[in-house]
Amino acid sequence: MDAALNALFEILSFGAIIVLVVLGLGIIASMMGIFNFAHGEFVLLGAYTTYLFYSWGLPVWLGMLAAPFVLALIGLVLERLAIRRFYAVPIVAMLGTYALGIIIRETVRMLIGGLYVSIPAPLVASLVIGGVQLPEWRIAILVITALVMAGSYLLLTRTSFGLRMRAALENPALARASGISTDRIYAISFAFGSALAGLAGALVVPIFSLFADLGLRFLIQGFLAVMLGGVGTFVGPVAGAGIIGVLSAALPWAISPVLADVLVFVIAIVIVKFRPGGLISRGRV
Repeated sequence: MDAALNALFEILSFGAIIVLVVLGLGIIASMMGIFNFAHGEFVLLGAYTTYLFYSWGLPVWLGMLAAPFVLALIGLVLERLAIRRFYAVPIVAMLGTYALGIIIRETVRMLIGGLYVSIPAPLVASLVIGGVQLPEWRIAILVITALVMAGSYLLLTRTSFGLRMRAALENPALARASGISTDRIYAISFAFGSALAGLAGALVVPIFSLFADLGLRFLIQGFLAVMLGGVGTFVGPVAGAGIIGVLSAALPWAISPVLADVLVFVIAIVIVKFRPGGLISRGRV
């Protein structure tokens, strides 16, 4: 029973990280109609930002707080300088972000020398519940993810900015005719999605350590989750992230990790085959 509870807790905490990654990726895909193939490397940059603060002798938690703001700024600059020019040709935008991801990944590899760098968690104790030791940092990840999800939902459904964002998503031409600056909405959306990726990287780096290919795993799983859940809604990508996150964390307990990854792909492909639009069709956010 103790082992089962520990496994369940690890599955939930890993799924929470996937949700953060997918929230950002799903917002960008829904708003711009493109998949940001550098999103995994934005997760990597969030982890690297945390490492920089730690290497400078500053508290780890300070780097984690800074990571989403740093990535929001990076995302905003990239969107304004390059990505916005390719909205009309999504395939070019995706190829461009893929190339950008390679540049970021190899730059980080050069900076850390291809090593695995350990970074301590801000919380190192464990909470004992019913004889089971639950790491406080994994509990913190679950709480932070829940708060971010709630905040994102309220932002999209209960604010004037969320209303303008949904209008730009549903009918960009009509939104522009109504006086809504869709360019500004797109820029803010890209920055917000980038910030969520940075936060995910900051939260996960004490668990997985920092290495140059850290973002690749989350990019693939995030892409599968968005395709599985459906683009254009808030609930769709979150549902997809929950399924992919749980499968990715649970299956290695029963079968080999390599076979588990293959099985996750097969399950996602089968579902998308029968539901090409995703589990939750586009509609209200």
